[in-house]
Amino acid sequence: MSTKKREVIWGGQIMGADIRARNAREAARKAIRDADRAEAHAWSVRMEGYGGPAQPSPTIGQCISGGLGWLEVECVRCKTRVSLPLEAIRRPRDTPIWKLEASLKCRSCRKGRHAPPVRMIKLTEKQEITPYKWVHPDEER
Repeated sequence: MSTKKREVIWGGQIMGADIRARNAREAARKAIRDADRAEAHAWSVRMEGYGGPAQPSPTIGQCISGGLGWLEVECVRCKTRVSLPLEAIRRPRDTPIWKLEASLKCRSCRKGRHAPPVRMIKLTEKQEITPYKWVHPDEER
């Protein structure tokens, strides 16, 4: 007479527990992604609708995780609007969005060392403001 091996006795339960753990991890990732998107969208609506307040804001990582990877800004002086990709911003992913406002400056109306600040408008999924196509002055438009 021999006894059953431990693999036979516990193998099915171990595999079942592994599968449940994997599914729970995936559900948690989806829940975190949904929560990040909701927080980023709420901040975006608050900024677009009321014009602020910018604090508290989601982090760059939360915005990218939630699928809102573009930040729309407007120059205070010339009212030029631009969409900036959050992936291209060289800051740690745990930096809040509101901290970017001080470092963003308008390039189109820069005068020497002085560049006017920009204000943040909203977060978007895709680039909504298309960059203008550069045309040589001699070419016909």
